[in-house]
Parts: sequence; C-alpha cells; structure tokens
Amino acid sequence: MAPKLERFVSPGKGNGLRATGRILKGELVFSAEPLANCVSKKVSRDVCHHCFTRCETLLRCSQCKMARYCNITCQKQAWSVHKTECKCLRSLLPRIPTDSVRLAARLIFALVNVWSHSLFQLFSYSKHKSGILVKMSKLNIFPLSLIFAHSFSLFSIFLLFLHPIFISPSGPVCPSFLSSYCFLFYSLSLLNHDCRPNCVMVFEGTKLQLRAVREINPEEELTISYIETLSLTEDRQRQLEEQYHFTCHCQRCGCKDTDGLMVSGEEVSWRPMMESLSRLDELKAESNWQVLLESCKHLLSAASSVVPDENLYKLRVTDAALDACIHLGYWEEALGLGLRTLPVYRQYYPDPHPVHGVQLMRVGKLQHYLEHISEAADTFKQAYQIIKVTHGDTHSLTKDLLMKMEECRAEIDQQSFHNN
Repeated sequence: MAPKLERFVSPGKGNGLRATGRILKGELVFSAEPLANCVSKKVSRDVCHHCFTRCETLLRCSQCKMARYCNITCQKQAWSVHKTECKCLRSLLPRIPTDSVRLAARLIFALVNVWSHSLFQLFSYSKHKSGILVKMSKLNIFPLSLIFAHSFSLFSIFLLFLHPIFISPSGPVCPSFLSSYCFLFYSLSLLNHDCRPNCVMVFEGTKLQLRAVREINPEEELTISYIETLSLTEDRQRQLEEQYHFTCHCQRCGCKDTDGLMVSGEEVSWRPMMESLSRLDELKAESNWQVLLESCKHLLSAASSVVPDENLYKLRVTDAALDACIHLGYWEEALGLGLRTLPVYRQYYPDPHPVHGVQLMRVGKLQHYLEHISEAADTFKQAYQIIKVTHGDTHSLTKDLLMKMEECRAEIDQQSFHNN
C-alpha cells in the first residue's frame, strides 16, 4: 500500500483515494510508471520509442522496421517490452496497426506480469468480482498476431472495465490519441475530479508524479482535474459530460465564482475572439506563426478598449500572440504580451498550478534575454514558489529554473561590482 493513501468509496463518485495521514503542500504523494505506452504513428519517425526524446537521427529496429531509438542504450532497455510486440508487427508488415490497437496490445502484454507490478498496490484483481482480466491475460488463448488484427473490440472492453488514465506529458488527462504519445496508468485512475483540485499530476520522464498543492487532512479525498480548469462552468460541465459521462458537483461549479469575470466586457467585442479560437489553434498546429500573429493583433486591436485583460477569450488570444512572437523572435513584443497575462493567471490560479508557473518562467526568460536582469530575478522567484510545489526540487524543470535564478544573481552581483 502506498504511504498516506487508501482506496475508499467516495459518496456519489464510486472508488476514490483519500489520505490516511496529513499530507503537506508540495509533498510527493505517489509516483507510477505507466502500465503501457506508445508513440503515435504520426511522430513515430521523429521520437525515441523508449525515452520519447525527439531526435533528427534515430536507430530503427531491424526486425519490425517501426520502432526507433535515439541510441543503443534505449534500444536495449526497451527490448523487454518491445520483443513481444516486435513479433506481431513483423507478422503484419507492411500494415501498421493504429495507435489504439498498439496500446491495447501493450496493455495485454503488461498484464502477463501483473502480479509483480507495483501499481497494483492500490488496486488489485481481488477487488473485482469478475475474473475476466485474469482470463484475458492468459495469452495462450489468443494468437499474438491476432491481437493487433482484432483487438479494437478487446480494447473497448478494457476501457469499460479498467477505467484507466490516458495522459500526455504536455497536457491534462486525455481520453483520445491525438497527442504525440499516450501513457496508461492504472492506480491513479482512482483519483476523482474536482475543478479546484488539491493535487496535480506532472511528468518526470515517463514517470507520473502526484503532488499536493494544498495541505490535505487525514480522511480528506485526493482530487485532480481531468480537464483544463481555466474555462467557464458551463464549458467545463459540457466537456466532463461528453468525455467522462458525469456531472461535476464540486464547490467551484456550484458557486460559478469566476464566470462573470471571464466574460467581462462588451459581448459584441469579445465574441469574435471566442469564435476565432478554433482557427487560431489550426494556425498554431500548422506553425503558421506570421498569419497567427496578424490574426491575433487584429482581434486584440478591435477589443482593446472595451474588453478587459481578465476576459477569458482575450487571454487566450493574447497567449496565442505570445506563442507566435516567441517563434518569430519578436522578443520585446512577446515580453509585453506575457506581462499582460501574469496578473490574470494569478487571479485564475489561486493555488499553485503548473500552467501559472510555466508562464512565469517564460516571461522571466524573455526578461533575462532582454537584459532586464532584476525584473527577471523577481519573476523567476515567483515561478519557483509555484514550481517547487507542483514539481518538487528534484524535477528537471525546477533545476532549470534554479539555474536561471543563479545566473541572474551572478549578473546582478557583477553589475553591482562594476558600479562600485
């Protein structure tokens, strides 16, 4: 059993996780390696299939012709997982299975070793009344080559029965395969949703870490957000209904505390921004940065005096313009846009949140690059107060931030020395 955690029946929600002792703000509550993972076919030539690092030159598996690795070390480390899959892929050449089928097959392979897997500390077969998974995990009843050819319906059974968590390192919990890579975590699927959760999940490599963003008392339920919380109550409720098939009754949904602020200003002025968001996302996906920036500038100019910065749609357009400026190398313009977003992020993320911390880091890096050293040091300090809670002191992102803070301190000391 993981420390300070226990499985329980959460009223109105089903299974959940609660604290068995006091959990401190920023404490690492639980970490887990994925039960199964796979690289999306659309980026399979660009990403190492073991460590998920993007590389220009990758070593290709000589047998299945699909798996790619950044070096011999990754290839050797991946072989224990890949060897069974490799046989199936070879039997299907030149066809390549879909991402969902590959992930389903990897899940079945993983279940062979299920009894020794640490993730079943929180959720074991003995908790299930049905023995279907045990039967399905005995792969001698399935020819391995047929798993890829016929396992989509099998995959659907797993989805209905296991309720696993699918997640991308670059985004929130994701029930689709639209991201570059998908991971499946089993024990953490016990976590229920709240629109103002007391925990966040972040990646360190392929390992998923659960950290507390507020102090959690004994017997208090641990929650995460299944979706991006920076949206209107109506939109959050709709997304949860469509993707997860439940209605959220959390305190934030009940009071709708920020809805009025998110749609502040004249609707006739902010509605064009709302209606343009899907098109802006398309331009971003196409890396059409110049057109994206011009579109954002036009929208922001039209709404500048009648729509406050706190308006949700203005914030999203401003963020899109910031992304475009960074990719185009318009550093001064990017800094101005970034600074406008910070008070809004602070208002909408009252608890430590990775999105807020990363935004502060982006602005700090722009200030540092433009030699606004004192301002950068202060922004990095604000970012650290958040990142040390959401990621912990040993995370690579935190280490990068601490390095930036040290650079600023050294440069300030050097300036002070020259001035004296």
